[in-house]
Amino acid sequence: MPDSVGDASSPLPGWVNGRSPLFGTGRPRWRERLIEFGLFLAAFASVAVTAGIVVVLIAESAMFFRTVPLVDFLFGTAWAPTFEPPEFGILPLVCGTLVTTIVALLVALPIGSIVAIYLSEYAPFSVREFLKPTLELLSAIPTVVYGYFALLIVSPALRKVFVDMPGSNMLSAGIVMGLMIIPYVSSLSEDAMRSVPMLLREGAYALGANKMITALRVVYPAALSGIGSAYILGISRAIGETMIVAIAAGGQANFTLDPRQPGQTITAYIVQVSMGDVPRGAIGYQSIFAAGLVLFLSTLGFNICGYILRKRFRESY
Repeated sequence: MPDSVGDASSPLPGWVNGRSPLFGTGRPRWRERLIEFGLFLAAFASVAVTAGIVVVLIAESAMFFRTVPLVDFLFGTAWAPTFEPPEFGILPLVCGTLVTTIVALLVALPIGSIVAIYLSEYAPFSVREFLKPTLELLSAIPTVVYGYFALLIVSPALRKVFVDMPGSNMLSAGIVMGLMIIPYVSSLSEDAMRSVPMLLREGAYALGANKMITALRVVYPAALSGIGSAYILGISRAIGETMIVAIAAGGQANFTLDPRQPGQTITAYIVQVSMGDVPRGAIGYQSIFAAGLVLFLSTLGFNICGYILRKRFRESY
């Protein structure tokens, strides 16, 4: 005989005829279907937006490459869209992007990793709860503020060391860009290190290791999958940064690997052309889509490499 909450065949107390009281006993579970449809729309929208961006980049770039040969675009060492005849060699923009990104990573990765180790292994609870949100506030500062900080503070300070260095240079832009992405690296790395089981730490302590050896030889390798994700995010963030390099690095495309020289990144060039001075449909306007396609493929390549590395390290540990 069924009881007051459900019959004897109910899988859980409170269920009636195998159905949860949350959704009632009616045949169509419309609320669950509605939630499922909403989640599907959210996932589909993200995929559709990404696909739309790719389609636009490819379509506009195809029109650009009808005029500019692909070989000249990929291996040309001069980028002068306003000259006559115009030159569209992407290597100067790639050099500017590469130099500023490397400088930023030389600043962000070591400092971010050290901060993550301190927050995870050394900092008391009260200090960590205060320091981590304060550090993450750096990522909320507008990048245009970072750009003027690089131009007005960092660059004059560097010119005291490098006297002949121009006011706009890739070194100051890269340093400030590295300071900007420290919170991304440190926060995600600290979360990955905190997720390492305490048993691994206790095992290292039992074998006579101190905190530093435990952090570097046990916790850091065990969390390398998550730390690698933080590094990849920092690299992608540095490659895609716009305002800092547009303000502080200079607007001159320069085929050089010397960070003390002015340069122009791919994103800075896109911003410059998008200001409206170049008419829509002109070859200079179409060049921003070709440059954007190079930027997209570069970021995609880094993300794929990061996924492969995370998968391998996750399998190893």
